[in-house]
Amino acid sequence: MTKPALTLYLAAPRGFCAGVDRAIKIVEMALEKWGAPVYVRHEIVHNKFVVDGLRDKGAVFVEELHECPDDRPVIFSAHGVPKAVPAAAAKREMIFVDATCPLVSKVHIEASRHHDNGLQMVMIGHEGHPETVGTMGQLPDGEVLLVETPEDVAHITPRDPEKLAFITQTTLSVDDTADIVAALQARFPDIVGPHKEDICYATTNRQEAVKAMAAKTSAMLVIGAPNSSNSKRLVEVGAKAGCSYAQLVQRATEIDWRALEGIDSIGITAGASAPEVLINEVIDAFKDRFETTIEMVETAVENVEFKVPRVLREPA
Repeated sequence: MTKPALTLYLAAPRGFCAGVDRAIKIVEMALEKWGAPVYVRHEIVHNKFVVDGLRDKGAVFVEELHECPDDRPVIFSAHGVPKAVPAAAAKREMIFVDATCPLVSKVHIEASRHHDNGLQMVMIGHEGHPETVGTMGQLPDGEVLLVETPEDVAHITPRDPEKLAFITQTTLSVDDTADIVAALQARFPDIVGPHKEDICYATTNRQEAVKAMAAKTSAMLVIGAPNSSNSKRLVEVGAKAGCSYAQLVQRATEIDWRALEGIDSIGITAGASAPEVLINEVIDAFKDRFETTIEMVETAVENVEFKVPRVLREPA
């Protein structure tokens, strides 16, 4: 039987970003240097396939520091941690390695600088997300007000409306964040913004590629984890850009083939913590069912690389 024809649009950039790459490398190098087990506070990145792979190599994932023994190394996830966590690890004289993405660390430094200058912070982010928790935890309680939507802006009560600055989670929707920033600037004309946008290059680039791809097809799959902020934002951006079917799948086994009956084109992208092996798995699943032509939709070229911490580059 002849397979139906399908044009598969593949977004570029997609998948791993430099911060995720670095975080995974940190766990692998820690296992090489100190042997198993190495403890990791929170999922190193939001991807089950990646986490399971590292667990198989000897990484032990925990939610809190008190679950780690004093005599084994602990790694803090790419999302960042509140200041109290490394302080507690140092107090226990633990070996710890911070895998916080340097672009998240930049936001932490920014928040501390504004605080030192007497400004109260407004953070645009998702409540309970590890990155938001980590960033808010850089400053004393009450010094960071969280907003998730433009409507939230009307309900915050800052100490001094003339002494405010805002920061954002690095993995938000660029367009949605712009709406929240506009609401903040309308209510607090003196609010100070970031020197350079907080939403990271990888988030921005992947969203731009999705917008370009959405114009070509009515169906789109985003490969990523349900707890991955940047992956969920890609689904929303695709839908907003006119894609009538935009779905998040963790891997090929989750594809809803019935929903895709009769399609002749589809867009494929992946969140910043999804490995290329899962993208290839999805592509192969389409090749099994369709006569597939692959077209690249490239909107940027990424060549960013972050160094791993010095402690891992030194001999044990």
